[in-house]
Amino acid sequence: MWRYVAQRLLEMIPTTLGVLLLTFLLFHVVGGSPAQVIKGKNASAESLAAFDARYGYDKPLFCGSWARLRAMDDQHRIPAAETGTSWRVPLTYALPAGFYRLTVAGADGQRAAPELMVFQQPLSGGQGVTNRVAAVRQGRGWVIRFMVPPAQRIPTLSVTGVTPAAATLRKRTRHFFDSQLFHFLNGLLHGDLGTSAEYDMGVGQILWRGAGPSLALTVPILIGGTLLAVMLGLLCAMWRGGGLDRGILLVSTVLMSVNYVVWVLAGQYFLAYRLRLFPIWGFEGCVYVMLPVLIGVLGGLGRDIRFYRAVILDEIYKPYVRTAWAKGLTGAQVMIRHVLRNSLIPIITYVSLSIPFLFAGSLLLESFYGIPGLGCISLNAIHSSDMAVVRAVVIVGALLYQVVNLLTDLCYAWLDPRVRLA
Repeated sequence: MWRYVAQRLLEMIPTTLGVLLLTFLLFHVVGGSPAQVIKGKNASAESLAAFDARYGYDKPLFCGSWARLRAMDDQHRIPAAETGTSWRVPLTYALPAGFYRLTVAGADGQRAAPELMVFQQPLSGGQGVTNRVAAVRQGRGWVIRFMVPPAQRIPTLSVTGVTPAAATLRKRTRHFFDSQLFHFLNGLLHGDLGTSAEYDMGVGQILWRGAGPSLALTVPILIGGTLLAVMLGLLCAMWRGGGLDRGILLVSTVLMSVNYVVWVLAGQYFLAYRLRLFPIWGFEGCVYVMLPVLIGVLGGLGRDIRFYRAVILDEIYKPYVRTAWAKGLTGAQVMIRHVLRNSLIPIITYVSLSIPFLFAGSLLLESFYGIPGLGCISLNAIHSSDMAVVRAVVIVGALLYQVVNLLTDLCYAWLDPRVRLA
C-alpha cells in the first residue's frame, strides 16, 4: 500500500505543477496587471508602483534580466514643447536602489551621443549629487546605464544632446530567474501563499482562521446528509414499489425541484426570524451552524436518496442476495451486512465527487448566515479583487481534490479484497 501511495504522490507532482502554472497564467497574465485590477484605472502611477514593489509584481513574468518599471511608461512621449537638445523626465516616484537602463529613441538624423545627468539626493535630505553618464548607440536610439546607491534616490532624469521621441526605463533583476513565476513557486515551496492586499496579512493565516468555521459547517453536512440518504435509500430498496418507497421518492423529487437558494431564504425567514428556533446571523457557537447544516442536508438530500436507491437496487437482484435470503437471514442482516457493504464503492465514489459541490454550497450558506469560513472569505476576496486570496483558494481546492481521490482509491482496496493497488 505504501508503495502505491508513494507512486500516486509522484504522479501528482506534474498535475500539481500544471495546476499551479495554469493558476499563475489566469491571475497574472490573463487577468491583466494585479495592481491595475485592485487599485482601479484612476490610480496614480506612484501607487501602482508601490503596490508592484510590495507584492513582487515589479519583476518579469517568467524570466529575464530587466524588469519594466512604472516610473516611466514603455512608450513615454515627450511633450512637443520640451523637445530640443536638453530635456528632463520627472519620474512618478523616486527610483529605488539598483541598476537601471534608460533607452532613448532620438529624432531622425540625430547623430550626437546624448548624456544623462543623474540627480541623486540622499533619503535624509541634504545636498544632492549630480553624475553624468554617457550613452551607447543601439540601433536608432541610445542606451544609458546607471546605478542608484542604496542611500540615495532619483526624482528626475535629465538628458542633454538629443531630441527625444520616446524613452523606456528598465531595472536589472538580481538574476535571470528573478521573476514573478519563480517568486510564486518559491513562496509555495516554503508554505507562503502570498499576502492579502485587502487585509495586509498572510493568506495562509486568513485561510487558517476560516478553516474552523467551514469544517464546523461542511463536516456535519457531509456526514449527516450521507448517513440519512443511505438509510432512506435502504428503506426504499427494501420496500420497493410500496407506499413508503413512493412517498420517499415524492419527497426527494420535491427537494430536487426547489432551488437551493429558496431553501436558504425560507429557512432563514421561517425557522430563524418567525419561529425564533435558530440564530439568524453570526458564528458564536455550535447553535449558530445548526440551521445552515439543516439547510445543507435538505438541499442535497433528494439527489442523494435517488442515487443511493438506484445503487442498492442494482445489488439486490444479484445471486448472493438470494442466497442470503435462502439461509434465513433477516431483512436487516441482508441489507446491511451484504447489500450495503457491496454498495459502498459507488457510494464512496459519489461522496468524493460531491466535495467540490459541498464547498460551493457552503459558500452560499456562509454568506447568508454570516459564518466567517472559507466560502465567505472567497466571496469577499472576489468582490474586493483580492487576487492572492482567490488564487490560494483555487490552489488549495485543487490539491484537496487530488488528496480525496487518493483516499478514495485506498478505500476501494480496504472495502473490496478484489481490488489491488498497483
